[in-house]
Amino acid sequence: MRKFGRARRLAALGGLLVLCVVGRPAQADPAPDQPAPPALEAPELEAYAASPAVDLMALSPSGKRVARVAVAGEERVIAVTHLDTGQLLFTATLGDSKVRDLAWIGEERVLVVASETRAIPMLGVPKSELYFGVIADLATGKLVRVLDRTEDVLPVLYGPASVRKADAGETVFVRGVTVTSDAIDLYRIDLRNGRGRAVQPMDRETGDYVLDRTGALLARARYVERSRVWTMQLPRDGRFRDAWSVTEPIDTPQFLGMGRSPRTVVVGADRPDLTGSDPEAEGAVLFEVNVDTGEWTRLPFEHDPDQLLHHPETRLLIGAARVEEDGEHYEFIEPTAASRWRSIQRALQGKPARLVSWSDDLRRILIFTDTEDSGLYQLVDFDRGVADVLAEAYPTITPQQVGAVRPIRYAAADGLEISGYLTLPPGVETADNLPLIVLAHGGPASRDVSGFDWQAQALASRGYAVLQANFRGSTGYGRTFLEAGYGEWGRKMQTDLSDGVRWLAGQGMIDPERVCIVGASYGGYAAMAGLTLDRGVYRCAVSYAGVSDLRRMVNWEARQQERRDNQTVRYWNRFMGAARLNDRAVDALSPAFLAETVDKPLLLIHGRDDTVVPIEQSRVMAEAMRRAAKPVELIELTGEDHWMSRAETRLRALRETVRFLEANNPPR
Repeated sequence: MRKFGRARRLAALGGLLVLCVVGRPAQADPAPDQPAPPALEAPELEAYAASPAVDLMALSPSGKRVARVAVAGEERVIAVTHLDTGQLLFTATLGDSKVRDLAWIGEERVLVVASETRAIPMLGVPKSELYFGVIADLATGKLVRVLDRTEDVLPVLYGPASVRKADAGETVFVRGVTVTSDAIDLYRIDLRNGRGRAVQPMDRETGDYVLDRTGALLARARYVERSRVWTMQLPRDGRFRDAWSVTEPIDTPQFLGMGRSPRTVVVGADRPDLTGSDPEAEGAVLFEVNVDTGEWTRLPFEHDPDQLLHHPETRLLIGAARVEEDGEHYEFIEPTAASRWRSIQRALQGKPARLVSWSDDLRRILIFTDTEDSGLYQLVDFDRGVADVLAEAYPTITPQQVGAVRPIRYAAADGLEISGYLTLPPGVETADNLPLIVLAHGGPASRDVSGFDWQAQALASRGYAVLQANFRGSTGYGRTFLEAGYGEWGRKMQTDLSDGVRWLAGQGMIDPERVCIVGASYGGYAAMAGLTLDRGVYRCAVSYAGVSDLRRMVNWEARQQERRDNQTVRYWNRFMGAARLNDRAVDALSPAFLAETVDKPLLLIHGRDDTVVPIEQSRVMAEAMRRAAKPVELIELTGEDHWMSRAETRLRALRETVRFLEANNPPR
């Protein structure tokens, strides 16, 4: 088998798996009379802004084949390799589509899910991120479009695709939009030609569903926007009938796949009638519901999970994952999976790893690590007792060029504990009076994690320390911490960031006179708010796709759906602290209304194809700054979306950011 980068092997020792590293020898310290080796040069910015060399990887059910989506410039290529022989079995160009998912359909086909930013004027669909499915057929060497030539149905995926193994073999189930009615039925796909056959009638109010391992419908849910009622429907006497309902304007329950047995499903829901108050549960509590009896049972996870794990063959629930300070942690309730993962943990000696894919028998497991390096995909083979590196995410960035990431904790002004990460310039072990960039995450109901962050590492490579704080309202720290962010846009969510600056300065780690703030999406708002609502902390700010006018943003969201008072609008009003749609009170928290107060330079960067935060948000801010005669630059990225998916424009954005920071906050 061909090896990529460093090779790592697992050797059996005393019944345990022990990781041995084979590759570069360790660098010895120079002798006292020898000069120290020269400082390692920082990689070019292209190395960080480039798409990872491998976007996605997945093992086949047997574990003998691996599919990967590789990147060459803006082109994506799918390649399938036999792991035992190294033979290339299939390759095809996917063009410049943004690949979002990869899944095997048996041993001979691979499903690729990609997205494109498009409008469908004839149907009144505004510019949106539309998802498409393509089946790579290894036997014929062809690519087949999902829902192709399906009468009156758009070849666009409505929700996720599900791979299942029915009596006649593996197949794919997707929902498709009918252009002649309101139907959004569930279709079974003919893998030979992509054509869909409707198997379950559904409409726009059908919000969720669960399939068993064969593709049979186990449960479905309806949400009626007008009444705000969510209803779970279960099979009764050959039909699906209402089994449980709840009125919920924002945080509706959610299906999360099958449970631990074939006739159960997992539901995330607030059921204080069953559990009482649980202040540590973040959002919904996880229950297992028997579809035949309707009985609810709380799942026995020790910690509130971020993600559930299902067996690759049976589709039954076998575990869960949770992001903690040092990376992802796994809790398995199936004995074989638990034993396999404990062996990997022992072999990695506590180094965090992310489970990417596994074979049906769980004897080959694909993992990803990015602690102290730029990212490695490794195949753990329990039959051979070895782990081999299959690919490096950023092969031109060596471990020596990766800045150390230190977890930190500090108290906000009101005493709330804030956690985060401080990335140091490569080669720096102890922070001492460094220039600082505050890198605010998006969401805001999201979080930063440990590991290799391309943007933080790029800025650190230029001599900056980088603070990534998980301010109140971030996920991963319990419900109370999340809800502490409600109504705190521009208020405590903002000062949580500057409190971090003050704490680092008090520790002597950073120079408080050399601090700028950078962020994307909500983080872009935080960057602008740093110059308008939390003044005196930052020398400059860079906003990627940020929200500058909160009321305008929510009104835009209202126009995207049939009902202006919709679930999305209610979600944003709660987080922003608005009492109602078009609440003028949020103008006082909107940087676009506060441009006259700015006394530091601002750089705005925005993709013209952004369908999450429209580009008008940056244009409005730029115009307000110009009217007030304040220093501002606006860079519009043609063909770029909200997530900076294209390497070419991502590189331009990074170059402009570094240029701007070095001009206004020189690192040396």
